[in-house]
Amino acid sequence: MRQGGIVGPFPSAHERLTKGAISRSANDWEQRYRRTVIISDTVATAVVVEGIGNFFGVRDAANWHEKWGILAVGTELLVLGALAVGRAWAPAVLGQGAEEFRRLGRSLFAATVVLALGGIALTSRNIKLWIFVAIPAIALVTMTARYVLRLRLHRQRKEGQCLRPVLAAGSPDTVRDLITRTRKFPHLGWRVDGVCTTDGLGLEGDELDGVPVVGRLEDVAKHVHHDGYRVVAVTPDPHWTPHRLQRLAWNLEGSDAEMVVAPVLMEVAGPRLHVDAVLGIPLLRVSMPTFTGGRRAIKAVVDRVGAAILLTLFAPLMALVALLVLADSRGGAFYRQRRVGKDGREFTILKFRTMVPGADGARAELVDLNEGAGLLFKLRRDPRVTRVGTVLRRYSLDELPQLFNVLTGSMSLVGPRPPLPEECAAYDPDIRRRLLVKPGLTGLWQISGRSDLPWEEAVRLDLRYVEDWSLALDTVILWKTLRAVLHGQGAY
Repeated sequence: MRQGGIVGPFPSAHERLTKGAISRSANDWEQRYRRTVIISDTVATAVVVEGIGNFFGVRDAANWHEKWGILAVGTELLVLGALAVGRAWAPAVLGQGAEEFRRLGRSLFAATVVLALGGIALTSRNIKLWIFVAIPAIALVTMTARYVLRLRLHRQRKEGQCLRPVLAAGSPDTVRDLITRTRKFPHLGWRVDGVCTTDGLGLEGDELDGVPVVGRLEDVAKHVHHDGYRVVAVTPDPHWTPHRLQRLAWNLEGSDAEMVVAPVLMEVAGPRLHVDAVLGIPLLRVSMPTFTGGRRAIKAVVDRVGAAILLTLFAPLMALVALLVLADSRGGAFYRQRRVGKDGREFTILKFRTMVPGADGARAELVDLNEGAGLLFKLRRDPRVTRVGTVLRRYSLDELPQLFNVLTGSMSLVGPRPPLPEECAAYDPDIRRRLLVKPGLTGLWQISGRSDLPWEEAVRLDLRYVEDWSLALDTVILWKTLRAVLHGQGAY
């Protein structure tokens, strides 16, 4: 048996083809999941509205049916209507990525604006309760419910369920890269069940990395209509001219397949990509990354307020950790180190001390044992780390004092990893783009494996964050940080 990117034996070509046929005939899970999300949003909205009515005692008011009842029902219908109009229930965005939460947030914001304008027009005195209490509460409950549903979906996908069967069409090398990525990240919901290449052959004859080659690139539409693939992933190949891609899109009409074309010029994603028609020619417009402006101001406010709240909540825990550090070994409770921040400005980062005194001086003796990727210096079993320090590092508790850095403005809650000055001095111009934004307490690096990541992958993730940053992406990263910290993967 071949070994895939997922733990466990990967099925043979015959087993894979059979499994793919079965999955293609039973892919109604997408509609079931969509119905579940719609029901969840509806119930959450109704529960919040009912809870507000009971909590504030508005049902006992004499004018409930005249004013409160109308506002309550109107708020429910307005929220659900905004979710439908804002395409927050579109199957393509459910269960993965930040776009689902971005659409949910935009829809609820639109509902808030309409509700405010309607309240002003009706001169209702009670409208503030629904604007400043009901809508935020609905947002909190619906987003939490969707995240719980997403976790359940991702667990099913890791078990090989709820996956979209994909037909990959392109050169063997680019298709193999796609297969590797889908196996490494099953939570994205893709499984390559078939391959089409220029000559109908793979790198291993009739297979490509364990996936059957079902035909040539000219036969893609025929196989989609016959076998019911849900996604056609077009990867780079000289065969794909604009005319042939257009012809393929026409031939896929009438099927349930979604056509996805891999970009070949640059790796840009998220809200910076827009498709415009200029002089009848479809063009992919790439917006410039935003490093200033209103959204960045909002991010700065969220950072300071969030850091203040977290410091208040974690104050007892931080006091306990400080006492444990002092009791475990001689030296202070905190460790200060120079790091490089936005625009190359250095600042002093705060952490709980996890090593014995004089650890920095002993680093030169351990250089030959370095297990870190690229410019990073890491040891899985660093002899300088104390007993308490091992636990603190595993669960990232040593990084809690960095909330003071966030509060003072030298760091952000989410951003690239803050580099050491000697690391920064070795950066090439491309990697220096990490310094265009503030370093973060957490980031894509933190939730994707931390020190276990290859250097190139860590850099790619940081640059992706710099280029494609959004408030929705920050929200998703903060959600996922908790799980990454509890698992302790890559922390040493």
